[in-house]
Amino acid sequence: QVQLVESGGGLVQAGGSLTLPCAASVGVFTIGTMGWYRQAPGKQHELVARIFSDGNTNYADSVKRRGTIARDNTKKTVYLRIDSLKPEDTAAYYCNVDRMGTSWGPQLDTWGQGTQVTVSS
Repeated sequence: QVQLVESGGGLVQAGGSLTLPCAASVGVFTIGTMGWYRQAPGKQHELVARIFSDGNTNYADSVKRRGTIARDNTKKTVYLRIDSLKPEDTAAYYCNVDRMGTSWGPQLDTWGQGTQVTVSS
């Protein structure tokens, strides 16, 4: 089974920036929509941004002017950059791919293990 591996989380000061990469492990031929979600303590799981296979993007209102999502299909990687970080961006961030064509057949709704982002004020 293909896995998604996230990195780039950590402790960041408010006003700073970070970039979260998420890469699919080997054996992937095609990738559909790639997205980043987050969940803060006591809050619901929410979409941060997603990028479709045609390059179109969606952003949550909370990051619309601060976030950039991009994908590198050759590297099977999606990147989320957030600028002007705020304490309310503190959350566990999860990568998701809605469908993949893999060596083992189609794989649906795959999630990464999550990476913690903490923004200090």
